[in-house]
Amino acid sequence: MSDPPAEITPGALRTMLVEGAPLAVLDVREDDERGYCTLPTPPRVPDLHIPLGSLPARLDEVRAATADGRSLVVYCHHGVRSAHAAAWLSGRGVGPCLNLEGGIDAWSAAVDPSVPRY
Repeated sequence: MSDPPAEITPGALRTMLVEGAPLAVLDVREDDERGYCTLPTPPRVPDLHIPLGSLPARLDEVRAATADGRSLVVYCHHGVRSAHAAAWLSGRGVGPCLNLEGGIDAWSAAVDPSVPRY
């Protein structure tokens, strides 16, 4: 069993995005969830959408997005799937990987209520 991934709070992520920290984000939710809402990111931040089940086949996309040393923030609805994804990615040398604590739901509740909750 792999170690649990490091976590980042919604507030800390917001600060990093505002301050221009070198980040990429990875949404591991399904297509219909992604169609409902997304984490708003500045254009300079790579914003990947790879459902959890497709991650092994698309690992190279994640590696390419973080090849310049960016931290990768992984998120889902409540932070469970993304924790599995972040641990899996870390085990394959991608990183640093951070799991968004509480997922996009916590982001909406704590940082940006304009992001719909479901």
